[in-house]
Amino acid sequence: MRKPLHDKAHIMHAQTALPVAGEFDYLVIGAGSAGCAVAGRLSEDPTVRVAVLENGGPDDHYLIWTPIGLAKTVVKPGPYNYGYYTEPQPGLNGRSSYQPRGRVLGGSSSLNGMVYIRGHRKDYDDWAANGCAGWGFDEVLPYFRRSENNRRFAGTDNPWHGTEGPLYVNDLRSPNPFSRQFLLAAQQAGHTLNDDFNGAEQEGFGFYQVTQHNGERWNASRAYLHRGETAGGRYNGGRGNLHVLTGTQALRLVFEGRRAVGVVVVRDGVETTLRARREVIVSGGVFNSPQLLMASGIGPAAHLQSFGIEVRHDLPGVGENLQDHLDIVINMQLDSKDLFGATLGGGLRLLREIRRYRRERTGMLTSNFVEAGAFVKSRPELDRPDLNLVFTVALIGNRNMGSRRKLGHGYSGHVCVLRPASRGHVRLRSRDMREAPLIDTRLLSAQSDMETLIAGIHMMRNVFSQPALKDLGGREMKSESFADETSLRAFVREHADCLYHPVGTCRMGSGNDPLAVVDPQLRVHGCEGLRVVDCSIMPSLIGGNTNAPAMMIGEKAADMIRKSAR
Repeated sequence: MRKPLHDKAHIMHAQTALPVAGEFDYLVIGAGSAGCAVAGRLSEDPTVRVAVLENGGPDDHYLIWTPIGLAKTVVKPGPYNYGYYTEPQPGLNGRSSYQPRGRVLGGSSSLNGMVYIRGHRKDYDDWAANGCAGWGFDEVLPYFRRSENNRRFAGTDNPWHGTEGPLYVNDLRSPNPFSRQFLLAAQQAGHTLNDDFNGAEQEGFGFYQVTQHNGERWNASRAYLHRGETAGGRYNGGRGNLHVLTGTQALRLVFEGRRAVGVVVVRDGVETTLRARREVIVSGGVFNSPQLLMASGIGPAAHLQSFGIEVRHDLPGVGENLQDHLDIVINMQLDSKDLFGATLGGGLRLLREIRRYRRERTGMLTSNFVEAGAFVKSRPELDRPDLNLVFTVALIGNRNMGSRRKLGHGYSGHVCVLRPASRGHVRLRSRDMREAPLIDTRLLSAQSDMETLIAGIHMMRNVFSQPALKDLGGREMKSESFADETSLRAFVREHADCLYHPVGTCRMGSGNDPLAVVDPQLRVHGCEGLRVVDCSIMPSLIGGNTNAPAMMIGEKAADMIRKSAR
């Protein structure tokens, strides 16, 4: 496979000695989507020293760069994936929900489906209307555009898209023919097409754009931390003031009074204290950011005291307000080698596709599997889509649907509730950050989520029944589950899960909000020199994938941090 596009020479591995006695202007704890963005932007000022800390390792692996590699990296714990599990869920018949999270530079942007979606404009306007001043859609759109390098709109002045940012966004290079049939079936079912879910209108069916470049994954690390081909080489071209420290596990924050001044980390088994002259920025993600705050004495007092942790600030909202998209999958078996499947014929096709990808960076290996989809309303009176229908060019063989190896070839449809009413929480399982946190999503604890999901199932099955797909043949798996409403609800309880878009556990809000953890400047209430910058700050879940919004949050946070330092 040809050499990746990046140059990782300035990335420091765990065994590398710490510079300047471990003192920096800014410490960014976590190199996920938001952490990469805020660290990369802060380091544009040559007068400051920035360190971004990552518990995992570098992202220079073919399973990360090759788009279909996500089929390996996302499905089980490993060197790039924490692979968390939730507590048993009553709403899921006692099943635990799987929660993949990136443990590598780029965080979950190194594992995800690469779908570039921002959400609906009203989602952000709701934030602003509920006490998050400065976070309305018109105020966040410039940060989406600043991060984006959308090749479809290159050379144009598009009001919705940027073309000079570090994050490459492209149309799929080699769309699967079945994805086109899905869109034709949607038209036959009476739906409209939409060629830009991030444009003037979100509703409709269409192809997704993806965070890829030259047929390779373009994750947040590649966009904001690596040297190389990022918008003409203007970003991070060997900056000596940006230090990326891999293999570095944060254990607890260090305070002087109420001010955060550093973090205790462990590297190669040795504990070390890194200090921040200006600010500490927690970007550990929706599970690990509240975990670090609580391990450092910031959170619900009684919970912290039960682990013998000294309460530095009683902040009840830390770990509360956990939300995720509720999802169910409908599988259709179909013996076509155009679709992915673990069969002898599929393996021979894949060998040919590997050779094609090595030569051209085109073909099936550039697929993100979830190539097309839709944003639709379960009821016509709604002011925005509340369902996401996602077409997948493979059978989904997750822990709830059986092994794909046994299923052969086929396609599937995700039905996703965009704004579930169910709320869960994150708690400590141990005061040691090296232990996984306790995660309780409480999926399907709100009855309205079941009703919305069932409406979406009926809509997806109607599309699948149209001639464009039905005439190709195929067999609906678990078809007995759709015989009546009772069977359908049982099917949901047995097979629904989350869609790996958790948010909300360090909720943004005003000082009058009893569950707010950060203010609209992302400063932790009751502390100084400490911010949280990742999707945990979202007060409510947006109607779409969360990777692009995470980078927007990092971009906006960098501006706020620089402004406060003047």
